[in-house]
Amino acid sequence: MKARARLVVELDGRGHSVVRTLRSAAPLSLMPARRSTGPAVVRLLNSAAAPLAGDDLELTVRVGPGARLALSGVAATLALPGHRFEPSRFALRLSAGVGAEVSYLPEPTVVTSRARHESYLYADLAAGAALHCREVLVLGRAGERPGRLTTATHLVRAGRPVLRQCLEIGDETLAGSLAMFAGRRVLATEIRLDDTEPARPASGDWWSRSPLAGGGSIATALAEDAVAALRWLELAGAERGILPEAER
Repeated sequence: MKARARLVVELDGRGHSVVRTLRSAAPLSLMPARRSTGPAVVRLLNSAAAPLAGDDLELTVRVGPGARLALSGVAATLALPGHRFEPSRFALRLSAGVGAEVSYLPEPTVVTSRARHESYLYADLAAGAALHCREVLVLGRAGERPGRLTTATHLVRAGRPVLRQCLEIGDETLAGSLAMFAGRRVLATEIRLDDTEPARPASGDWWSRSPLAGGGSIATALAEDAVAALRWLELAGAERGILPEAER
């Protein structure tokens, strides 16, 4: 299955963030929420069993200058095997204008046994734009080994690279090493990119936070379950004292 969905958010004549273009493409369904003030709120869900082997899914999001968007998930995503040998693929291509604010908080992705999945985030931000995004990876359902997963994040701000990161999961030799995930099955990452000074490095037993050169930070947490992983990320974010308006 090949699907291409598109979302455009801009300011209207009264300075409100509104959805100008919303084009779903099964299994990618976009659901706007009614809201008179604050950011435009849109929820992303899978309207069919996806992604399956061979699926090629892509969502393009454009947020105009000064506009605000809160894009979130509705339910966990299950990366499933299929009858084809090709991996499944999901890509989010995001662009944000000057002064735009974007929050992208999907629900966890569960990498089931024998699945082969690729996930990409490409974000091109203008000067003064802010981004808050989160990725929670659950490595297999209860009692099973995860399939193969490749994730990559490419962030550019004001024409300058801010973060290029790639992660590959599923190698059986590495999976058995304590140096990989220390026996934990949930890996969570949170990026907060804004105009504040780079955050101070910090860490706890199962989480760490590192500054980004362009301002903001990246936090990573390992846990036995998604609830605990989100708790560690919340702790890392609370130390900075910054929460997007949509989450207050």
